[in-house]
Amino acid sequence: MIKKFSTVGGLILGISSIFGAFFLEGGSFNALFLIPPLIIVFGGTFSTVIIGFGFDKFKDILLLIRRAYFPEKYNLHRLINNLIDFSIISRKEGLLSIEKRIDRLDYIFPKKLLRYAIDGNDSDSLQTLASLEIKSMQERHYSNIFIFTKMGGYAPTMGIIGTVMGLIMTLANAGGDPNSLIKNIASAFIATLWGVFSANILWLPIGDKLKECHQQEKHMMEISLEGILALQSGEIPSIVKARLISLLPQREQLRLMSL
Repeated sequence: MIKKFSTVGGLILGISSIFGAFFLEGGSFNALFLIPPLIIVFGGTFSTVIIGFGFDKFKDILLLIRRAYFPEKYNLHRLINNLIDFSIISRKEGLLSIEKRIDRLDYIFPKKLLRYAIDGNDSDSLQTLASLEIKSMQERHYSNIFIFTKMGGYAPTMGIIGTVMGLIMTLANAGGDPNSLIKNIASAFIATLWGVFSANILWLPIGDKLKECHQQEKHMMEISLEGILALQSGEIPSIVKARLISLLPQREQLRLMSL
């Protein structure tokens, strides 16, 4: 919950700081939210995604944004405790006795690996299967991250295009109505503002957040693999616990070791 709040809170803080300062200086809402610059920046940025990645990828943008701001939380302590409990049961009753307790695991990946182990696959096969799935997951995630990284590069360029177009309009109407000229100049610089703003407050941070989500899922998968390999080899519960806890940050290691 704290991480979710910090992500959304960071976005709110960024928007409040940038636009709040503008309004404190006497800026008006109408001057900031001009329709033509918004169309150029956001329409142009979205069009580059469709051109470069296809419409199917573009349709997933809202889902990815939601995932970035409201990521799945992996309860690694619960996962480790379940694997330790399984090692105790396995030592007493055998590995097959765990099959009816698989649903105690919260995530698909450890469930699949544990079923493979119960079916009699050796450790090399488990590691190969796990490596393939981790690699596939990483390629999928980095493909999604790359979209937002590219959007962070495209958006300022679209802002510059909007600025150039506004200046062209200003020069083309030189000697005309001063109010129209001033409006064209304002529109030109607002396009740059929205391009830089969207890149650095929206698209690039979302890409960074998706990288963090990827690392958290990968960490869960690594702990799952290590624990199930330990189960398969029949290691004693204290060794299983030590192996799994060693994969956590030091502060969490101290906390779990005291339990």
